[in-house]
Amino acid sequence: CRPVEEGGLGFDFRLAMSIPDKWIELLKKVSDDNWDMGNITWTLTNRRWNEATIAYAESHDQALVGDKTMAFWLMDSEMYTNMSTFQFPSPVIERGIALHKIIRLVTMGLGGDGYLTFMGNEFGHPEWIDFPREGNGWSYQHARRRWDLADDENLRYKFLYEWDRLLQITEHRFPFLRPNNHQYVVLAENGDKIIAFERGTESRLLFVCNLHPSQSYSDYRIGCFWPGKYCCVLDSDGNNVDGQGRVHWDVVHHSTPSEWNGRPNYLQLYIPARTCQVYHCFQLASEPEKQPPANSGSIPNPFGP
Repeated sequence: CRPVEEGGLGFDFRLAMSIPDKWIELLKKVSDDNWDMGNITWTLTNRRWNEATIAYAESHDQALVGDKTMAFWLMDSEMYTNMSTFQFPSPVIERGIALHKIIRLVTMGLGGDGYLTFMGNEFGHPEWIDFPREGNGWSYQHARRRWDLADDENLRYKFLYEWDRLLQITEHRFPFLRPNNHQYVVLAENGDKIIAFERGTESRLLFVCNLHPSQSYSDYRIGCFWPGKYCCVLDSDGNNVDGQGRVHWDVVHHSTPSEWNGRPNYLQLYIPARTCQVYHCFQLASEPEKQPPANSGSIPNPFGP
């Protein structure tokens, strides 16, 4: 990924191939109770300085025959029977949907300067891809993606699809996928299973992820660089994406000017188990009074219908 004059081929971005490999490794071999927050953030940020990188959580390496999609590793055969919105989600489905949302947010937020979604990853496609060949009797059964699953109002795939839409809307409103943009890992706490990081030079975003399977935190203190007022602009626990609606989007959080986590200020937040949120510093302490922007889940689609 170097200019032609330096002996490269002139490509602008490098693919961060280690990221999807890391997620599949964790899903295959390690219970999420034992995921190492430091190892995850190291993998997501392990790239050459100032070399633009495309991050992605899943690709053809995971979805082709012989392996499983990320969603299928998380939920397996229950995706065929327990994705109906007419029933309460089973523990397997609830866990799978929650982790699928967190994995995509932390990958997009921390993995590079652009984000790639592989066909079907947007809504958690349950099956692999297998093109017609002698070994499968030249079958076309799996040589397709089931886009109808995301459009079915009676299935939970629609919530995963909506989450992907909100990821793009949030980046559109508060740009952070830009080369040479501010990025700082504030916290990778293994005991509490918390990952927090700042992103966006002008957007001033604080990403907070709680991967603990059962522990929610009240007034959890997280260091932040920008002094001022913050509001929640993206929330994986929203009812609109099959969450439990425990985070109040209308609350304005005020930073405290005291060092914490190596940052000059801190916020105190409620962080439900297996959820992630993005907070925007919409008003610096030195700025005049401003109204907080709405959460991305409550605004019209800026990309049209």
